Amino acid sequence: MKYYSTNKQASDASLEEAVIRGLASDKGLYMPYEIKSLPQSFYDEIENFSFQEIAYRVADAFFGEDVPADVLKQIVYDTLNFDAPVVKVKDHIYSLELFHGPTLAFKDVGGRFMARLLGYFIRKEGKRMVNVLVATSGDTGSAVANGFLGVEGIHVYVLYPKGKVSEIQEKQFTTLGQNITAIEVDGSFDDCQALVKNAFMDKELKEHMLLTSANSINVARFLPQAFYYFYAYAQMKKLGKADNLVICVPSGNFGNITAGLFGKMMGLPIKRFVAANNRNDIFYQYLKTGIYLPRPSVATIANAMDVGNPSNFARILDLYKGDYNAIVNDIDGEAYTDEQIRETVQKTFEETGYLLDPHGACGYRALAENLKPDETGVFLETAHPAKFLQTVESIIGMKVAIPEKLQAFMKRKKQSIPLSKDFYAFKSYLMHGSK
Repeated sequence: MKYYSTNKQASDASLEEAVIRGLASDKGLYMPYEIKSLPQSFYDEIENFSFQEIAYRVADAFFGEDVPADVLKQIVYDTLNFDAPVVKVKDHIYSLELFHGPTLAFKDVGGRFMARLLGYFIRKEGKRMVNVLVATSGDTGSAVANGFLGVEGIHVYVLYPKGKVSEIQEKQFTTLGQNITAIEVDGSFDDCQALVKNAFMDKELKEHMLLTSANSINVARFLPQAFYYFYAYAQMKKLGKADNLVICVPSGNFGNITAGLFGKMMGLPIKRFVAANNRNDIFYQYLKTGIYLPRPSVATIANAMDVGNPSNFARILDLYKGDYNAIVNDIDGEAYTDEQIRETVQKTFEETGYLLDPHGACGYRALAENLKPDETGVFLETAHPAKFLQTVESIIGMKVAIPEKLQAFMKRKKQSIPLSKDFYAFKSYLMHGSK
């Protein structure tokens, strides 16, 4: 299948080219020319399939033309070697727990899938070293770093904002060594993302080294996140709760909800989506006004959503051909302050015993405030609460058990490269300092 750029000024690309380049030459994001519908028979029987079986059917619709069936199936099954339970929280609201992977965050799936797909293309073509640049506001860095750890032919550079990710998140990508380099940027997530995008546009740098990205701008990172929505529907169908299903997504760079919208375009019967924001409410304001006004991000306790100019907004616009009315027909929005997030974590824990992380709290509250009487809601609980240990413990006034996976990271020594947000300092490091 061919991929085009959302800016419409770059040449079409194959899947392999789109994955390896990450970003199109005109700074646009790659989109597939076709979004294949899945047959009704699939939806009729979906509750009988495993997570891996569901994901393979979806992956085949995306990538089956370009990747041999046995290879694609192996990638999917290697990626989804953990569970994602649906848990009833209260009344008609359920949590899809996507934090049971290696780094206890939903981005484990996209990171592991892309690592294996990119590794396949590198082996197939015998390419030289591929350098992955990834900006992170929290969980992307750990998921990508751990997904690519030890993969031959790939070196990963994780750029993160100094002092703006939790200690546990930071330890998950600064302690790995091997083919993973952490770069601590004196700036915001938006500054990190700008460094990555500028690197892709720099001719001298691209001649010096083969670059790609593992942020949700890469089709191999964001498209596999569609698996969650099909699986959530299957689980709710098992419970007899799949009619009038509303899914709420804590939203930062909007790759996750965009993948869900792809699922809807493929025939997945989701009634509507809710994008839950923190104080970085650019998309929420767009839904209210029809005007998109990016602005510098502000730091919040839901740090993985601290994005002031969501890259994947371009994909949402393209998906709906710029039709504002069509977008607001499928997507609602809410936005919450730190105080409201804290209040939600505390109240939900006291009333139900369910412990939310700050991002999941945005998703839960948005459903609690928006569900109609005949609707059932599922929110994506995107990370384990222990990844935000100090914040969560200060809210509930109790100790939170730290899973063994996280404890192992905390015992390791941090290794990172401090850099300013100046692009030329970053470029110089990649050209000369990274040898």
